Amino acid sequence: MGSVWWVVCEVATRVGARNIRPAGRVVRAASPHVRTHPGRRHREEVTRMSSTVELTKENFDQTVLDNDFVLIDFWATWCGPCRQFAPVYEQAAEENPDLVFGKVDTEAQPELAAAFGIQSIPTLMIVRDRVAVFAQPGALPESALTDVIGQARELDMDEVRKSIEEQQAAPDGQ
Repeated sequence: MGSVWWVVCEVATRVGARNIRPAGRVVRAASPHVRTHPGRRHREEVTRMSSTVELTKENFDQTVLDNDFVLIDFWATWCGPCRQFAPVYEQAAEENPDLVFGKVDTEAQPELAAAFGIQSIPTLMIVRDRVAVFAQPGALPESALTDVIGQARELDMDEVRKSIEEQQAAPDGQ
C-alpha cells in the first residue's frame, strides 16, 4: 500500500496538508479556535447536506468523537474545483453509507479552516479513530477517491497507533 501518511488528530488539534509528514513524525498544535463541547450531541442535531454532514465549529469535535471513520471536504461556494469535486464526493457518500462524509464551508467556518491550516481548497481529510490518516488538497477523480477510501479502510489502526507512540517516544520527536 506504500507509505502511510498520518498525524494525530485529537479534538482541538490543528492538522494541515503542509504539516503532514510520511510515517515518522507526529505533528500536534493546539488551537484555541476549536473547543470541545461538553455532553453528547444527538446525531439529529447535525445538519445533513444530502448524503453529507455540514460540519461547523459547534459540531465538528463531537462528529469526530462519535464516529470511527470521517471524511472531511474543506470547500467554498466560489471555488470551481470544489464545485467539480462535489458530485464525486456526494456519490462516494451514497456508496459508503457506513462512513460519515462531512463538509466544512471554509467561508462560513474560517475558524475550522484556520485550525486545520487549510490553505488550498478543496482539501480532503480522512480521520479514523481520531487520527488523520489522509489529507490532501485538490479535487480527486472518482477512481482516486474510491482508492483512498479503500486504503483508509484497510489500515491497521493498532499499527498506526503503535507507530504514533514510537514517534512520540523518540528523543528528538522524529
